[in-house]
Amino acid sequence: MNAIQSVSTAALALALALAMPAQADKPEHAGKPDKQMGKGHDGGDKRHKDNAGDSLQRAIVDRLVLDRYGKQYKVKGHKPLPPGIRKNLARGKPIPPGIARTRLPQGYVDRLPRYQGYEWRGYGSDLVLVHLLSDKIADVLVDALL
Repeated sequence: MNAIQSVSTAALALALALAMPAQADKPEHAGKPDKQMGKGHDGGDKRHKDNAGDSLQRAIVDRLVLDRYGKQYKVKGHKPLPPGIRKNLARGKPIPPGIARTRLPQGYVDRLPRYQGYEWRGYGSDLVLVHLLSDKIADVLVDALL
């Protein structure tokens, strides 16, 4: 009777094993965080909606020096733009139409780093580096004129 029970138990185990669907191995990357944090499937940075912003010049300016120039040329004290307009001043985006520029003294602009094909502009309390050919924002120094 033990032999019959052993055979029937083995047959039942075999039938259950064959009846269950096979489980595929998980892909190697499943459950692991993406090593390219912030990157999409194409390797592009998700934080920038416009990839054209990736080729634009970044401004390299020391904030302490910028503040000193601001006091020297009296460009401090400008009010920030309204939040709805200010959020449109982002790297890679075009300058919003109808936005009022803050007048910057030529001496102040001459003291800022120069980048060929780019121009410094003031919008509210923000200092913006703009690509001249595309009129796209290359970089924004928030509250530099505040």
